[in-house]
Amino acid sequence: MHIAEGFLPLVWCVFWYLLAIPFVIWGARNVSRIYRERPEQKLTLAVAGAFIFVLSSLKLPSVTGSSSHPTGTGLSAILYGPATMSLLSTIVLVFQALLLVHGGLTTLGANIFSMEVTGPAAYSVFH
Repeated sequence: MHIAEGFLPLVWCVFWYLLAIPFVIWGARNVSRIYRERPEQKLTLAVAGAFIFVLSSLKLPSVTGSSSHPTGTGLSAILYGPATMSLLSTIVLVFQALLLVHGGLTTLGANIFSMEVTGPAAYSVFH
C-alpha cells in the first residue's frame, strides 16, 4: 500500500489539528442548522461538496516542479458561508487522503486550515 504524499512531524501535525478542530465543529453546527431550517438545501449542499472534491482533485503542474490545485471553496462559501466550508472541505480532504493519496493524514490539519479556514474567510472580509 502506498503511503499518502503528505507528511508532517508529530508536533506540527498536532498543532494544525488543534488549530483546525474548532472550525470543523463550527462548520458541523452550521450544517446541522441548515439541515434543520432549510431541509430543501441538502442536495445543493451535497453538490457543493462534490464540486469542491472534483475541483480540488485536479493537479495543475507548477513551474517549480510541484503542483497546485483550485479548491472550489470560494463558490461554496458564497452560497453557504465560510463555516459550512470547514465541514465540507474536511470530508473532501479525508476522502482525497484515503482514496486518491492526495494530501495525507498527518497534513490533514494543515490542509483543513489552509483550504477551509483562510480561503473562505477571505470571502467574509470582502462580503
